[in-house]
Amino acid sequence: MASSSSFSTCTLHGASYAPKAIKCHGEFMCNSSSFFKQSSHSKLIAESDLTHPRVLHIEKSINWEQSGRLLSRNRVHSQALDTESAPSSFVGNNFQLDDVIEAQQFNRDILSAIFEVAREMEKIEKKSPGSQILKGYLMATLFYEPSTRTRLSFESAMKRLGGEVLTTENAREFSSAAKGETLEDTIRTIEGYSDIIVMRHFESGAARRAAATASIPVINAGDGPGQHPTQALLDVYTIEREIGKLDGIKVGLVGDLANGRTVRSLAYLLSKYQDVKIYFVSPEVVKMKDDIKEYLTSKGVEWEESTDLMEVASKCDVVYQTRIQRERFGARIDLYEEARGKYIVDRDVLGVMQKHAVVMHPLPRLDEITVDVDSDPRAAYFRQAKNGLFIRMALLKLLLLGW
Repeated sequence: MASSSSFSTCTLHGASYAPKAIKCHGEFMCNSSSFFKQSSHSKLIAESDLTHPRVLHIEKSINWEQSGRLLSRNRVHSQALDTESAPSSFVGNNFQLDDVIEAQQFNRDILSAIFEVAREMEKIEKKSPGSQILKGYLMATLFYEPSTRTRLSFESAMKRLGGEVLTTENAREFSSAAKGETLEDTIRTIEGYSDIIVMRHFESGAARRAAATASIPVINAGDGPGQHPTQALLDVYTIEREIGKLDGIKVGLVGDLANGRTVRSLAYLLSKYQDVKIYFVSPEVVKMKDDIKEYLTSKGVEWEESTDLMEVASKCDVVYQTRIQRERFGARIDLYEEARGKYIVDRDVLGVMQKHAVVMHPLPRLDEITVDVDSDPRAAYFRQAKNGLFIRMALLKLLLLGW
């Protein structure tokens, strides 16, 4: 989200930081030029630990006399980020992030606090006061790629909190993108109709471009083979609920690791925890890319590549299966056929798994988990999908209202 606050920056270890954040979100009329007499220069912070010295950012200049945006219902919304610390208690404060773009944005304290909000979201009942906290807010879902769980869970989350939804299911074909409109122009238009944008796109990095353009929050619902941060949040939330801990666990990531944005984001989040070991099990043509392996190594996370699913499954607390993504292979169907069906979770795999271990999958599945696994209590993937609702309710609440 394009920040509407003016602040100075300082340099530490060669990276730029915004020393203090403010967020205004009141019910009042305002002339933006009275808030900001001159152009402000802001940065979108998006990096692993909020206190980590290596901060990735997008720089953008905003002339408030020309582009100051008055949100719907005459709310002025402005937010920047305090990167100096991540306090253990956030109640009563603003959310630390303007947008949710990549998994590196989160640290342990924020993850734990988000999970606590998600647990509260599970308790919200229909027609209760909590079910109306986002009344009057509008969420736009802009999906350039197919989706079932992500789009519907976000829309359900918004409606369960009293908000409304504007949606386009196939923006690549049934929006002005088909006429050649740029993503930036689309975002500038849609932000005039809504208070928050949830976007899925076929290009890696598209969510970052959208966030750099928008003056309202943007949530990345998957950007090509890039990342899927809200899926990773619900995955870690599910692991904690199913296994009872996040430190000291062993996780096997299986399937299409080269194109799978879910496993990339999950690997980033698992690096926040202590004594985690990650196993990569995949066909040769879809092995995990070096950037993730190098990142894990830099964080002191132990990882290992293996071709033996049975052996890995016997060691792991979590077997995280993914489908081979045909849509990422283009015309190379021969490579897809080479990778497909090599690693399948079936009753034999369940037979070597520990009793407390679980099988997870971001869904949809094809044949990489056999249907006879579904009846085993260790099959957690449908519980995992349901947890996505609560995590997304929590994120919408936090981005629009704060802690």
